[in-house]
Amino acid sequence: MKYSKVYVETIGYELPSVVVTSREIEARLDPFYQDLKLSRGLLEALTGIFERRWWPEEYRLSDGAVAAAKKSLDASGMAIEDVGALVYTGVCREYLEPATACRVAHALGVQENTAVYDISNACLGMLSGIFDMANRIELGQIKAGLIVSCESAREIVDLTIDRVRRSKDMALFKECLATLTGGSGAAAVLLSDGTVGGRGGRHALEGGVNLTNPEQHDLCRWGVSRKTGALHEEFMKTDAIGVLKHGVALGSRTWKVFLRNQGWTVSDVDKTICHQVASANQNAILKATGIAKEKDFTSYPFLGNMGTVSLPITAALAAERGFLQEGDRVAFLGIGSGLNCIMQGLVW
Repeated sequence: MKYSKVYVETIGYELPSVVVTSREIEARLDPFYQDLKLSRGLLEALTGIFERRWWPEEYRLSDGAVAAAKKSLDASGMAIEDVGALVYTGVCREYLEPATACRVAHALGVQENTAVYDISNACLGMLSGIFDMANRIELGQIKAGLIVSCESAREIVDLTIDRVRRSKDMALFKECLATLTGGSGAAAVLLSDGTVGGRGGRHALEGGVNLTNPEQHDLCRWGVSRKTGALHEEFMKTDAIGVLKHGVALGSRTWKVFLRNQGWTVSDVDKTICHQVASANQNAILKATGIAKEKDFTSYPFLGNMGTVSLPITAALAAERGFLQEGDRVAFLGIGSGLNCIMQGLVW
């Protein structure tokens, strides 16, 4: 995919106030750690994550998405009437139906001719939403589109801690390790054709690619399992080694296609923003792409893996802290469950 008139206007985000350290999670796992003679500090040592944030209990996902969207709109100077489509892209949603996007759209006051819907693509939901809006803009269907998401890790991590404590099973702990990295947050990405907004600065989305390896769809699963009678239990299981191995292989193939699509070489890439998982994943994908570590901005040590909002929030933080400079060629790199890989190229 190549674009000639698509711009990232602004990225808004909202971070929860509740800070949860890896040591606090391990304290809750203390009986399990004692039974298996595990040392405190293991979670941080394996992942590089020392804390993450969670929403307060009973926090509504749509409230987080609305807060992030308002920040994005305010920063751009764009009127809500200019937004021709709004899509909610989170793994976490409030209901099976209606679309979570509907409550967000109501709170923002969108026009009745605005397209409002949800899409889902695991941790790549927001990147998929960017493609969806970019295609609409490039075709001239809309002037601007808003991609929003809000993720909450509190509930699934609480359930996972209880399961691990009950089981006293090291194999289960390994399956659940990735779950324990989960953080929460909300983000909004506002795209335009360059004729509206503009107060927040424009970053050209030049193109991107999407490759997939659906044979590996069982490596990471988050869902609900049927228990006795009418009871159901939420669960998340991840083959972390399999995800790393096959994800990096898919990422390497996607990277080659991406560079050809962009007409870039590795040395042309000034900065990268990756989907935030953990230290091993970051090191592996940078090695596979040949990108120097100093060109990559990370947030996982203090925010954990926030699912769909990890990459956009990291990009926003990188811009705020002066890491992303005007004119930088920036690569957004995402690998998610499925397996899917999306890479997008921007000129900041």
